[in-house]
Amino acid sequence: MADSLFDKLEAEAFRRGLTKRSKESMDWFRKKVGNMSKIPKKKMIKDPRLVKKSVPRVGEMYMYHYDPKLKKTLPYYDTFPLSIMVKKAPGGFYGMNLHYLPLKHRAIFLDNLVEIANNKKFDETTRLKLSYGLIKGAQKYKYFRPCFKHYLSDHVTSNIMKVDASEWDIAIFLPIESFKKARKSTVWTKSRGKY
Repeated sequence: MADSLFDKLEAEAFRRGLTKRSKESMDWFRKKVGNMSKIPKKKMIKDPRLVKKSVPRVGEMYMYHYDPKLKKTLPYYDTFPLSIMVKKAPGGFYGMNLHYLPLKHRAIFLDNLVEIANNKKFDETTRLKLSYGLIKGAQKYKYFRPCFKHYLSDHVTSNIMKVDASEWDIAIFLPIESFKKARKSTVWTKSRGKY
């Protein structure tokens, strides 16, 4: 079985005495992953800690390859989303692609979102109790604005891989975004202007 990047990072955090979901562990993951070089998407999508899903569920986090239908007219786009499904949509689903947020804001947003999780186990049963009305209406969820996207199932070009809640803290910091037509720093600057 292939080595899991999630396992390696969790083991190192454990050796350092960091408690999961603590501010210290989040800061450590952000710094550690920030110093990593780009991770090949083909390798990431095959990580043994990810779970293949044929149908995504609301409130769960996913990674997948994506080829947007309107890529010629979009100012920029991400071909490897890290997305939390919000609701089903015509031909696919609406999701919040966290790659559109700077790392610090991803952490803040995720901390706010886990307050509406269905349980505090942070395992394969944990998901967010999301609705569009909820995230649109509350100031503490303002970070959703630049990352709320419509994904078409026909344009998902790989398996949809679920990231269990136990891996969310790591996944949000991984350097796996794959923006086209703009640098991530440009995307993040534009995103800040939307919240």
